[in-house]
Amino acid sequence: MIARLLFLACLLSASPLAAEPMRVAVFDFELIDTSLDGEMKGTSAEEKARLAALAPVLRQKLAASDRYIVVDATPVMERAHAQNLQACGGCDATLAREMGADVAMTGTVQKVSNLILNINIYLRDAKDDRLLQSMSADFRGNTDESWSRALNYLIRNKLLADPLAK
Repeated sequence: MIARLLFLACLLSASPLAAEPMRVAVFDFELIDTSLDGEMKGTSAEEKARLAALAPVLRQKLAASDRYIVVDATPVMERAHAQNLQACGGCDATLAREMGADVAMTGTVQKVSNLILNINIYLRDAKDDRLLQSMSADFRGNTDESWSRALNYLIRNKLLADPLAK
């Protein structure tokens, strides 16, 4: 029993929990709307508001943790909004690097229909645009609550999860 506790203590001291916090630039989420509703009516005001609310919540929860230092990306946000960060050939990493971040964090919400949606978060190395981690959660229902719950699930169970608990 004592040997196991010592082993776990050694793991904890060498784990990412003990490492320096990662400097991250969190960019606003992008909507990928492949729904018939979106094709016919476009993005609703409610969906635009939900999309705009995701990154601020993510920034706040990451900043409150001991794992991340959220870098202010405001000076490059206009340039980020002018591009599709998922298809720009590494511009997210370039923008994050300009802001002094180690990692660029981008996200998408894919709307298949008003019932079927998916949220994705991507972490890329700001030095070389290498994908470090990606995570995804499917959710049902196009409501404020479902979007919020899906984001909180990824934050709690992926971004801030204890790596030793798995």
